Amino acid sequence: MGQSLVKNYIHIIFSTKLRAQFIYSPYDQELYRYLGSICNNLESQVLKIGGYSDHVHILCLLSKKTALVKLVEELKSHSSKWMKTKDESLKNFYWQDGYGAFSVNPSEVDTVKTYIDNQQRHHCKKTFQQEYRAFLEKYKVEYDERYVWD
Repeated sequence: MGQSLVKNYIHIIFSTKLRAQFIYSPYDQELYRYLGSICNNLESQVLKIGGYSDHVHILCLLSKKTALVKLVEELKSHSSKWMKTKDESLKNFYWQDGYGAFSVNPSEVDTVKTYIDNQQRHHCKKTFQQEYRAFLEKYKVEYDERYVWD
């Protein structure tokens, strides 16, 4: 085959360190745009970014040229440094060490976009930890609770 054809939809989720509530207006929308620019610079087309006060969700098409771990490393390191420059109250902004990344069936892309759009309403009923555990169970990811949170 002479051409590499790839289309991997990825739903990436990561939290602030210890779920500190550092993602708030007006910096939340700026953060989402900044994360989007990092994805796009790495040729991983953003489809939707959103989140809540202590975590983000990113739905993108992973570039065939970029390893997932490299994309997440770039997202977290650059945005963490950037957030610290936005306001004195964000000087202790850090992301958790780990992340979740889940492949998305093309037929479910719109469902994931809607899910990301509804984070504010969703988290009136469910914590980040509950949400994240549900994703791990849905995707049948084995995990040890002692090492998931930091």
